[in-house]
Amino acid sequence: MHSFPSPALELVEKMRAACAADPARAVAFQGAPGANSHRAAMEYAPDCLPLPCFSFAEALEAVKQGEAGCAMIPIENSQAGRVADIHFLLPESGLSIVGEYFMPIHHALMALPNDKGELGPFEAAYSHPHALGQSRKYLADRNIVPLSHADTAGAAAHVAETGDPAIAAIAPAIAADLYGLTIVDRRVEDTEDNTTRFVVLAKEPLDPASLAGEEAMTTFVFEVNNVPAALYKALGCFATNGVNMTKLESYQKGASFAATMFYADIVGAPGEPAVDRALEELAFHSKEVRMLGTYRSARPRG
Repeated sequence: MHSFPSPALELVEKMRAACAADPARAVAFQGAPGANSHRAAMEYAPDCLPLPCFSFAEALEAVKQGEAGCAMIPIENSQAGRVADIHFLLPESGLSIVGEYFMPIHHALMALPNDKGELGPFEAAYSHPHALGQSRKYLADRNIVPLSHADTAGAAAHVAETGDPAIAAIAPAIAADLYGLTIVDRRVEDTEDNTTRFVVLAKEPLDPASLAGEEAMTTFVFEVNNVPAALYKALGCFATNGVNMTKLESYQKGASFAATMFYADIVGAPGEPAVDRALEELAFHSKEVRMLGTYRSARPRG
């Protein structure tokens, strides 16, 4: 908790106290109060108690320890791609994906005025690496140096803490109100359709049967057998059974660079004949298949 900038600590402590009194309503998220994940949690579950955590690992651990009923975690962005570390953390967390949420992302440039009450020029801007990537052209056009911070709202709190008017932050507009900064420019993201997909993680998985009649998504990881064309054969399991795979990403398992894990999303749920056949065939071609969850689709695929 004490890794947050001091302007955020008082808010963090109040939120943690509220969550401790009613952990079932708590939704853990990574970042300081005012981060995009904070906003996503409140939009997804308006009656929840937001629980700020400094890292993704800490947010997942809060759920595992019963300090929160679930966690709201960003997994990919339409502009910057997948969120680093999540593909490693999710399979090892022991938690299950029970929901997803898509949120349009709008960033604002914010700072402190100088002694004359003026804003800028700015030498640098702090933000989360993904927010910096989503605002790359905006910053380059103004010769503002991007500087990484643990999260967007934390960057705003850091700028407030430094008191340096030459340093700005890129964060959600609400962070300016929380940390006493002035918004210099709104919507500094480089594309209008900038969107982040979040997943909701809980201790217990949803029963796929409870989603009967609804479009569902299923997420899993797998490692194919170490034989030629193994991935081709594995993917054929879904093609021949007419199951739509909407996401496939690879990451290394261990440091040998000889074992690759694949993270996948498919449309459908176990219990559906086509999905059951595809997963059964996948198991034949794989060393390991690990289910991460089946949940309601928040947006039509295909």
